[in-house]
Amino acid sequence: MTIQWFPGHMTKARRQIEEKLKLIDVVIELLDARIPMSSRNPMIDEILKGKPRLVLLNKADLADPGVTAAWVAYFKERGLDALPIDAVSGNQVREIAPRCKELFKDKIATQIRKGINPRAVRALIVGIPNVGKSTLTNRLAGKKIAATGDRPGVTKGQQWIKMGTEMELLDTPGILWPKFEDQNVGMRLAATGAIKEVLLNADEIAFFTIRYLAEHYKGQLMERFNMESIPTDLSDPNEIVKIMEVIGRKRGIIQSGGRVDLDKTSMVILRELRAGKMGRISLEAP
Repeated sequence: MTIQWFPGHMTKARRQIEEKLKLIDVVIELLDARIPMSSRNPMIDEILKGKPRLVLLNKADLADPGVTAAWVAYFKERGLDALPIDAVSGNQVREIAPRCKELFKDKIATQIRKGINPRAVRALIVGIPNVGKSTLTNRLAGKKIAATGDRPGVTKGQQWIKMGTEMELLDTPGILWPKFEDQNVGMRLAATGAIKEVLLNADEIAFFTIRYLAEHYKGQLMERFNMESIPTDLSDPNEIVKIMEVIGRKRGIIQSGGRVDLDKTSMVILRELRAGKMGRISLEAP
């Protein structure tokens, strides 16, 4: 399956971001902690033109903490400050403003030397759809300003949001990119819900997910679905189908004739992964 998605409104969003950059001091790049690289728009470096940047690994409560720590180190090696957060609970969100001010400290010092009262730091929030931008914006603002939803494409336009006297935020619609050169990137995005389900085949996404979990989170997979064993030859597609059939039977997802409904089983697998019901899982490591 080839996953490609670049609607016209995303072309417009990129142009709007580029037009606003001259007003921006710091960029907040929001990624999904479960898939930091796959949820990172490869056009961002080109678009942002070297602006100071804080990387936020959102949904860290759903990700494997050991893998997340490795991602923080990965970004640090590349000169980027990375902070794991959970926008829903607010965990670590209070760290964002101080870290943005730290990135802007040289210009603040220059303003003070010139006798100018430092103005609020102007930050731009960017990220792909459904990574949690609106939830974070509401958390930072302390009230509901941006629409939220567990689906991509909720934020439709740009808006400035004041955070007291310290920061002003510019929220933007999510931007994906024209084509996923690595189809595994598309699979990871689909598994975590960043791509609308009408654009993909749930069976293929669940198949990809089960293979990854069987390889990297075997114990959690077996415990969640009360499985006694996992096939050892995961390169055989038939063995992955067998795992899905076991899951379907455990959940009673049976069609007439006694066959497992793989479509419904696939959706159960994806819903439980996205909700964190299989435990804290990361779908890629640095």
